[in-house]
Amino acid sequence: MDSMAGMTIPLGFVSYSLATPLPVALEANAQDCASAGRPARSRLMAHQGACTMNISLYLLTVLIWGTTWIALKLQLGDVAIPVSIVYRFALAALVLFAFLLLTKRLQPVNRRGQLICLAQGLCLFCVNFMCFYTASQWIPSGLIAVVFSTSTLWNALNARVFFRQKIAGNVMAGGAMGLIGLACLFWPELSGHSASRETLIGLGLALLGTLCFSAGNMLSSLQQKAGLRPLTTNAWGMFYGATILGLYCLLSGTPFTFEWNTRYVGSLLFLVIPGSVIAFTAYLTLVGRMGPERAAYCTVLFPIVALNISTWVEGYQWTAAALLGLVLVMAGNVLDSGRPDRLPSWSAANWPESMFILGYRAEKP
Repeated sequence: MDSMAGMTIPLGFVSYSLATPLPVALEANAQDCASAGRPARSRLMAHQGACTMNISLYLLTVLIWGTTWIALKLQLGDVAIPVSIVYRFALAALVLFAFLLLTKRLQPVNRRGQLICLAQGLCLFCVNFMCFYTASQWIPSGLIAVVFSTSTLWNALNARVFFRQKIAGNVMAGGAMGLIGLACLFWPELSGHSASRETLIGLGLALLGTLCFSAGNMLSSLQQKAGLRPLTTNAWGMFYGATILGLYCLLSGTPFTFEWNTRYVGSLLFLVIPGSVIAFTAYLTLVGRMGPERAAYCTVLFPIVALNISTWVEGYQWTAAALLGLVLVMAGNVLDSGRPDRLPSWSAANWPESMFILGYRAEKP
């Protein structure tokens, strides 16, 4: 943890350093607010609640997504990749819809919202996982997690496309640092003569999957600005993603087989409940509360969890170049995210005109 000292993580409306204990930071804020009277103390209490919620969502996302990559690897076998993804998100959508209907939390979604859900399902629960599952055939799951962590860079690039936000210099520098880090991580595989082509394909697919994931983040942010909660949009998105891949399997003649063993069933259930229902809802809730760039801070931590698991389970061999690469990628992610007070506001005023041409409107706060 010493190596993480000084890294700043945004929590709610402000940020504090990991080197500064939370009670100390809150006490300092409390002293400032005490002189301002009771309303200020009430705001402090609300802020403390927001901090606690954001910390919980961060930790939940990091721990679950740090372990889902090895579960994804365990899905590979006799069942075709698109069929496994159909099983995963069809079951996850069923669980979400059942929960929302029983608790009467399913929100009505108009036609335009459904179109956004369809696009979100294509990006978040279809194409990106086809890329990740296929890539895991050729490169270790921990390395895919590290590639996925570069979503901070893709979020900034997509924010330029979706929200017309200027790409800051720190994002460019962090992106360059991250790409150099990826080159160092994959250098042992790329420098050899054997399997280098497969490694390049796996790396390319992992990057493409991350780009699709980032685009899905932008769509989720738009939905939440319009008043739709992640539970509802996730349920529809997973349904659409599973339906699209299911139709693909039917048209391509891909058989719907199943492996009735502990490895496949156990990894599938883990990916359905914690990996899909819980983790995606937690992460997209962070996106709505803090914006895609701030939410992407969790990608700084979960690759470390994934690589440690990959070392024990898959026998991933660490090298000096790989360790340097991991440090560069993580540092680049922090640099990409930038200072929280300089991050863009995700308001309707920043949406491109095309969203309003489609008739998409945000609810006023």
